[in-house]
Amino acid sequence: MGLFEKLKNGLKNTKDAISGKIESVINSFTKIDEDFFEELEETLILSDIGAAASAAICESLRAEVKKNGVTDPTQIKDLLKKIIADIVEGDNTLKLDTTPSVVLVIGVNGAGKTTTIGKLAYNLKNEGKRVIVAAADTFRAAAIEQLNVWTDRAGVEIIKHAEGADPAAVVFDAIKAGVARKADVIICDTAGRLHNKKNLMDELKKIARIISGNLPNCSLETLLVLDATTGQNAVNQARLFKETADITGIVLTKLDGTAKGGIIIPIKQELGIPVKLVGVGEKIDDLQEFVPRDYAEAIFS
Repeated sequence: MGLFEKLKNGLKNTKDAISGKIESVINSFTKIDEDFFEELEETLILSDIGAAASAAICESLRAEVKKNGVTDPTQIKDLLKKIIADIVEGDNTLKLDTTPSVVLVIGVNGAGKTTTIGKLAYNLKNEGKRVIVAAADTFRAAAIEQLNVWTDRAGVEIIKHAEGADPAAVVFDAIKAGVARKADVIICDTAGRLHNKKNLMDELKKIARIISGNLPNCSLETLLVLDATTGQNAVNQARLFKETADITGIVLTKLDGTAKGGIIIPIKQELGIPVKLVGVGEKIDDLQEFVPRDYAEAIFS
């Protein structure tokens, strides 16, 4: 199955929730007027796109309708497709330009952080890159064990210490190993504790100092893993994490198990954080790059 087909299948529930409801609005009107826009905006809000993003979409749509002289509601789906693709566009690819590059993975427990790291490591290895994973979530023994299972599946190296060890020390050792072994990418797990705790902020800052001190010019991606099934709560998590870390991109997991895949839109529209990777299944090869045009096409196809 091709990447687009996987994305399309993964977004089926979201497509039914968004495109199906929009279709219902379109079929209820014979002309495009203010009542039509109000109904459409309410429909978008109820599709987990959120108030601010829904208002922005409708504002852009008004401008496009006026510019193109569109009067038939059935013609707006192509306009919506382009507007949504434009909103979620921007810096959607991973920047891994140095040897080694570093990927710092953050997020709350249960969002799919461990599986994301395993799948990303697998993808990068298949691209011919040498990958080392740092098991820096040392607060849970299970986290280290789970990550070990995934790195074994992916066929990549892991650097780990005992439970309760200093996470920054694990990252330090992974960097030293990465440099010595000429690794292309070092992926660092982090503790998935509550995102509003000061100790987590301090820990992330300490890890960032270790990275910048030892690899001052490296490409650094800080990826926040969010569970798509949590809907607007994921947007709130992103907002809180943005206050703590310099997030370069979002990984949206469990997209195939929810109708709430529309949250990609407010994450980018309201917070300015691009989605870079999406999880569309449970298999090791079910993590893929996020392509804005494909996303919009999958929803409205």
